[in-house]
Amino acid sequence: MENGLDDCTQDGTVDLKGNPVLRSKRGGWRACSFVVVYEVFERMAYYGISSNLVVYLTKKLHEGTVRSSNNVTNWVGTIWMTPILGAYVADAHLGRYWTFLTASVIYLLGMSLLTLSVSLPALRPPPCKDANLDNCRKASTMQLAVFFGALYTLAVGTGGTKPNISTIGADQFDDFHPKEKAQKLSFFNWWMFSIFFGTLFANTVLVYIQDNVGWALGYGLPTLGLLISVAIFLGGTPFYRHRLPTGSPFTRMAKVMVAALRKSKVSVPNDPKELYELDLEEYAKGGKYRIDSTPTLRFLNKAAVKTGRTDPWMLCSVTQVEETKQMLRMIPILIATFVPSTMVAQINTLFVKQGTTLDRNIGSFKIPPASLVGFVTLSMLVCVVLYDRFFVSIARRWTKNPRGITLLQRMGIGLVFHIIIMIAASLIERHRLSVAREHGLVENGGQIPLTIFILLPQFVLMGVADAFLEVAKLEFFYDQAPESMKSLGTSYSTTSLGIGNFLSSFLLSTVSDITKKHGHRGWILNNLNASHLDYYYAFFAILNFLNFIFFLIVNRLYVYKAEVSDSMEVLAEELKGMTLTGPNQVSSHE
Repeated sequence: MENGLDDCTQDGTVDLKGNPVLRSKRGGWRACSFVVVYEVFERMAYYGISSNLVVYLTKKLHEGTVRSSNNVTNWVGTIWMTPILGAYVADAHLGRYWTFLTASVIYLLGMSLLTLSVSLPALRPPPCKDANLDNCRKASTMQLAVFFGALYTLAVGTGGTKPNISTIGADQFDDFHPKEKAQKLSFFNWWMFSIFFGTLFANTVLVYIQDNVGWALGYGLPTLGLLISVAIFLGGTPFYRHRLPTGSPFTRMAKVMVAALRKSKVSVPNDPKELYELDLEEYAKGGKYRIDSTPTLRFLNKAAVKTGRTDPWMLCSVTQVEETKQMLRMIPILIATFVPSTMVAQINTLFVKQGTTLDRNIGSFKIPPASLVGFVTLSMLVCVVLYDRFFVSIARRWTKNPRGITLLQRMGIGLVFHIIIMIAASLIERHRLSVAREHGLVENGGQIPLTIFILLPQFVLMGVADAFLEVAKLEFFYDQAPESMKSLGTSYSTTSLGIGNFLSSFLLSTVSDITKKHGHRGWILNNLNASHLDYYYAFFAILNFLNFIFFLIVNRLYVYKAEVSDSMEVLAEELKGMTLTGPNQVSSHE
């Protein structure tokens, strides 16, 4: 065991009282285990609500298809956008740990109120068996206020937990320690494994309970799961490493851009040493890192040019300028993830809607359409394990890269899968429509004599795509964000999903309206047997291809940030010197 100074972490992490921590006492996989188990239960809670929400809005609150779908999409979009606020509070004021705990209380309040609203008859309209929802009594203003108030309270809570919990987990590994750096490379794979394990339970067991037992129990179990998950997280408190808040990242970035604009006519010296920078001791005292000047986004270097004025909105350090550059450099990559995030939004909407038109019987058991989402989870779980245990080891031999391949290469593979998914979905839908025509089921919208399992390829491939794209996206935005803005960097990943949901609503409405013009029937109707989802999915395939071309361009232009420690170089050197038994040597770092 290490002792003395060698046992102290070198990345500026502290305990809750602000004291330096010992590597042997805190952090590592021991601390991470509490965080990973928390995520299993929390994802079970979230997907236990979201997976079947459209069914509750339709069957219990008597909302039509368009209104219920829009309410789900707007809520999910909000869920994924609020982490920007949570990241700001964590980085600027409370720190990740206390922001997370405060948000968890809000999250629990929202879940509890939501469970109450589905449990009490007074908080929902009376049951209605009429197939025409227009004849059913609608929910009152008070009933809607309680239900949606609970949903959006929950959304505020997830805004504080989502960007911070994964960051807290990654913070448990010291970037300056080669062994811990290697462990950190596997962390995000197992993080996504925990997410989809909780999701699998929600999309199978909880969906079945909601459809066949009752909504009170179906929502009560996720609420109980969330309470258990928070208790598990608190149990790991003695083992966590923490980072001190470093001020508002938005203010720091704004100062750089304003200073650069105010000095737009000032020339940048050729020697970066002539730019303004603080002493190393100033950064060391706050557990921060100094970053050397880079030639990219050179205009922003003007913010660090000395002109005699020390106003913070007129003069910024080189490190502050480089932090801003790092956040701005990631924006084109972020934009390239919007389209695949829109594809992910189809899983709980059009994909499931297709399932309702097909034969769902296995003997006397009827498969809930939403349960097919479980196959996304299963394929994701299998692929993450195979990727981490086999693909990375094989790729390391060829690339000598500790990650196997770069994060952007991994994202690119995921983008290719999204093209394949939409081509497959279009062909499957074309077959479904041809069978509907053969059996005269186009006009009446009747059930098609095809098993629901013909949809499996698009669900399974979506899980494979997630194993590449979603894991790499989360790790990329965390890894490439400056040390003082990790929570904000992580929120880029959730922002991608939020915008993807809103973009999905926009495209669905726009394509539906455009294709109905000039007397045409339209591609997307309430009766899917008379629709042309095959055309819509083909349109998505083309959109994904164009987005992939855009990604290749921004990938070629992207410059990875410099490592703050030499641990990645140490790992790379070990890989270069490997013999045929080398993979066993590397595994000692995992």
